[in-house]
Amino acid sequence: MKDKVTERWNTYESFHILLGDKKVADVIITNHAKIRWADRVEHKKTGYEDIAGFIWQCLKQGRITPYYRNEEDVYLIDEDLVFVAEFSELEGETDIAGNPLHKMIVVTFLGRMSETIELRDLKSYYSWLRHSRRMTLIKNSRKRK
Repeated sequence: MKDKVTERWNTYESFHILLGDKKVADVIITNHAKIRWADRVEHKKTGYEDIAGFIWQCLKQGRITPYYRNEEDVYLIDEDLVFVAEFSELEGETDIAGNPLHKMIVVTFLGRMSETIELRDLKSYYSWLRHSRRMTLIKNSRKRK
């Protein structure tokens, strides 16, 4: 989702944005993320271009922050919208200093903290989710015997 238009001749806006230690030059939306976007975030603008454009604008405006300080896979937009992203290097693309540029692959959108209270503490939410699924599997295996 690189910027497509320059305002004046011979000037350009930076085509990569720093997010932590990554230099994001492209945004890719997975099919799963698109489905979750439509279910949990927005019902009108649900195309790949719409979602990638929104993420790119948030990157440019500095509205994306890591959910946890040490981990680099869960991010927040405006301290509310939680999403999971992975990064990979863009082959053959470097900045002026020769450092590699990255593409941000948005894996899924978990939802908004303002709507889903459980998202405020992901670690306890996921441990609860694993426990409840395990208990369901145990109950189902008892029924079969």
